[in-house]
Amino acid sequence: MPTPLVGVIGKTNVGKSTFFAAATELSVEIENRPFVTIEPNIGIAYVRKRCPHVELGLPKCDPVNSLCIRGWRFIPVKLMDVAGLIKGAHRGRGLGNKFLDDLRKADVLLHVVDMSGSTDEDGNPVKPGTHDPLEDILAIEDEVNEWFFQILWNGWDRFSRGLDTMPSDKAIEAIAKRLSGLSIRKEHVIEAIKLAGLEGRKPGSWGREGVREFTRRLREVAKPIVIVANKMDVPVAEDNYRRVREELKDRVIVPTSALSELILRRAAKSGYVDYVPGDPEFKVLEPGRLSKKQARALELIAEFMKKWGGTGVQQALNTAVFDVLRMIVVYPVEDANKLTDRNGRVLPDAHLLPEGSTALDLAAVVHTELAKGFLYAINVRDKRRVGASYVLKDGDIIKIVSATARH
Repeated sequence: MPTPLVGVIGKTNVGKSTFFAAATELSVEIENRPFVTIEPNIGIAYVRKRCPHVELGLPKCDPVNSLCIRGWRFIPVKLMDVAGLIKGAHRGRGLGNKFLDDLRKADVLLHVVDMSGSTDEDGNPVKPGTHDPLEDILAIEDEVNEWFFQILWNGWDRFSRGLDTMPSDKAIEAIAKRLSGLSIRKEHVIEAIKLAGLEGRKPGSWGREGVREFTRRLREVAKPIVIVANKMDVPVAEDNYRRVREELKDRVIVPTSALSELILRRAAKSGYVDYVPGDPEFKVLEPGRLSKKQARALELIAEFMKKWGGTGVQQALNTAVFDVLRMIVVYPVEDANKLTDRNGRVLPDAHLLPEGSTALDLAAVVHTELAKGFLYAINVRDKRRVGASYVLKDGDIIKIVSATARH
């Protein structure tokens, strides 16, 4: 898998653009009206891990493809903010088909929800507490599921008749190929068939509801959703959050205040506060520079972070990539003793790989020529020589030895 693409979805006016701006620190249009975001914004956000140089007692590292801030390694991921979805989007309502199409390449979805209930089902502002965020969660989920269903169901009768004449493995390949535009892989199809209880059944016998259940499961496998419970700093949001968690025990939900994160990142850039994204607290550097309004805003943010362990923005990104996509971070080096590349840079690169990746997979990510001539790898932590099939662990530091290494 290349750099993960994280899609940000949700109704208009729930804080998606604020979340995107906070996560990427890029300037996007933030305005209080429907469909202000028409083209998808794509930027770079980061997931956060403790850098190995800290635990190994090294004075520093020299990151090249990532960042290291006070012992925390920030590894880049792509973030895409898609224009607001509304009920009926899969039927084209509110430019829905276009917006859904923007999500085709996403690996995981962050569904930003207004947990304060201050936007109606079409994204128009209403009094906080007057709209049920549970309805939004289920409605948007249903839109994405229906989008998957319609793509496969269109022409299904004829397509399934052909599938019924194939061996099961060929039929699975054919389904994956038909849905390849959604970044669907063969393993996704296999898992979805199992979860839908359709194993051993000819596709032609699935029927409409069988196909619907299969595509629902396929969406869960191929484009899992993390719920970003935004606007948690609004007083009425907490009761909604606890109720939603009780109703949706199987969903991944992260309490968040995207606005708090955006304020902190901009305040840190301006030298007002000392803050590392993802930290549970921050420090005001020069209180005398702050106006009363600014000081009070930072006090409220500090209270929110103390209660929830942070603003939620970094936590949502980490949850999506590490917990839901189950990715790990691996550090390739050329010198197994000094932990450097050929230029003497310490732990220069950090690569995100799916759980279960091997030493050969890492070699291919670093350079295709390394993989072609792969001889063995060295696990730097314990100095073991390992083969191509060695399954990498999170935090591994690996030297690849190859007959085609660059000189």
